[in-house]
Amino acid sequence: MKLYSTAAFGAAFLLTAVFSASPGNAANIDVKIDNFTFVPQQITVKAGDTVTWTNRDDIPHTVTSKTTAFRSKALDTDDKFSFTFTTPGTYAYFCSLHPHMTGTVVVEASTGEK
Repeated sequence: MKLYSTAAFGAAFLLTAVFSASPGNAANIDVKIDNFTFVPQQITVKAGDTVTWTNRDDIPHTVTSKTTAFRSKALDTDDKFSFTFTTPGTYAYFCSLHPHMTGTVVVEASTGEK
């Protein structure tokens, strides 16, 4: 039977706590671009979450914030664009190639924030 020192046990426990306390609560949310529409058109996420848009149309589209908070390049079929939202608020966006295509991301404070 091996005995481990208190220091070694404490270090191992601390290391485990640090890794398990990392921002593992952040989510990845998918939005499809299909038939000239963002699906879903409005989503609600928490600060720290990442949204990924995937173009499922046969022609290019963009994902462009109305406030310039984020902007994708032209996305060809199956191209993706991701953005991590860190600040609570409402983010309206559109396709700069087809301005009638619009969407909204509502970002809420993550758990524990005030």
